[in-house]
Amino acid sequence: MEDIDNIEEDEFGFSRNYFLAKELGGSSKRSARKLSDINLVDEQELRETAFNIETKHEKEIDELLNEYKTMYPKWVFELRCGFGLLMYGFGSKKGLIEDFASSSLTEYSVVVINGYLPSVNLKQVLLAIAELLSDQLKSRRKSSGSLSKGQETVPSRSVDDILSFINGSQSEDKDCFICVVVHNIDGPALRDPESQQTLAQLASCSNIRMIASIDHVNAPLLWDKKMVHKQFNWLWHHVPTFAPYKVEGVFFPLVLAQGSTAQTAKTAAIVLQSLTPNAQNVFKILADYQLSHPDEDGMPTEDLYSASRERFFVSSQVTLNSHLTEFKDHELVKTKRNSDGQECLNIPLSSDALRQLLLDLSQ
Repeated sequence: MEDIDNIEEDEFGFSRNYFLAKELGGSSKRSARKLSDINLVDEQELRETAFNIETKHEKEIDELLNEYKTMYPKWVFELRCGFGLLMYGFGSKKGLIEDFASSSLTEYSVVVINGYLPSVNLKQVLLAIAELLSDQLKSRRKSSGSLSKGQETVPSRSVDDILSFINGSQSEDKDCFICVVVHNIDGPALRDPESQQTLAQLASCSNIRMIASIDHVNAPLLWDKKMVHKQFNWLWHHVPTFAPYKVEGVFFPLVLAQGSTAQTAKTAAIVLQSLTPNAQNVFKILADYQLSHPDEDGMPTEDLYSASRERFFVSSQVTLNSHLTEFKDHELVKTKRNSDGQECLNIPLSSDALRQLLLDLSQ
C-alpha cells in the first residue's frame, strides 16, 4: 500500500509541476523577433550553391541509368501496342525521357510539353500537333500515291474541334503516330480538371502516344478510372533517377531566399527560350521600346505590329496575336490603356531585370 501511495504522490507532484511550468511560461515576456528580421540569402547565390553541390554515388546512378536504357526497346513496343508510358520515382526524369526519345523514337515525330512551366497554352500545343499530323499524313499519301483525302484544313476555333481533327486524321499505317512527351503532367499549370481532360482526350486519339512523368505524391488523384484505363491507358514504370530537379525547380521559390533581379531575369529567359525565335525577337522589340521610353505606359500594339512586320518577324496580325497570347499566358506581358485609349503592352519587369533578360537572351 505504501508503494502505491508513493506512486500516486509522485504522479500528482509531476502533474502539479507541469501546470506550474505552463503558468510561468505563459507569463514570461514574448519574443519581439519577426520573420522579416531574418537576414535572407540572395536567391541567385542560393541557387548557384545548390547547383554546384557535388553529386554522390555517381557510379551507382550511372549503372541504374544504363539498366533503364536496356528497357528502351520494351518501351517502344508498348507504345506501338497503344499504351501510354507514365514514369514515376524520386529524381528528375526529364533527362531520361529525353534520352529515350532522342535515341529510340527517331522514326516518329515528337512533341514536348513542359508541364513544370508556370503556364502552358494547351490550345497552341494541340494546333501544333494537328498541323504536324496533317503534314505527316499528306506526305505519306503523296509517297504512296493514295487518292484518299481527309480533312485538309486544321480548325483553330475551339479545343474540341482540334481534338476531333486529330482523332479523325486516320492513317492506314498503324505505326504512323505522334509521340507527345509531357514533363510533369502533374505540374501546377496542368493540375486543373480541364487541362487533364484535354490531355486525356488527346492521349485517347488513335494516332497519339503519350509519355509522361509525375512527381507529386497525389498525382494519381488527378484522374478517374476511365481516364487511367481507357484514355491515357497508362503503363506505370518506376524509374527513380536520383537526379536533381535543376530545370523544374527554377520556377519554385526557395525557402529563406530573397528574390533578385538576376533570378527574375533568368526565370523569364528560360520561359522565352521555350518559344520560337520569331516570338523571342518580337519580345526583344517590345523590351527595347520599354527601356527607351521608361515614362510611357507601354508600347502601342499597332506600333509593335509595324516594327515586327518591317523586320519580317510576323506576317500578319494573327501571327502577332499568337505570340502575344504566349507572352500573356506566361505572364511576360500585360496590357493596359493609355491616356489616348490605345491598348499598350508592358513587360512587368524593372529596367535592371529587363536589361539582364536581354543580355541572357543574346548569349
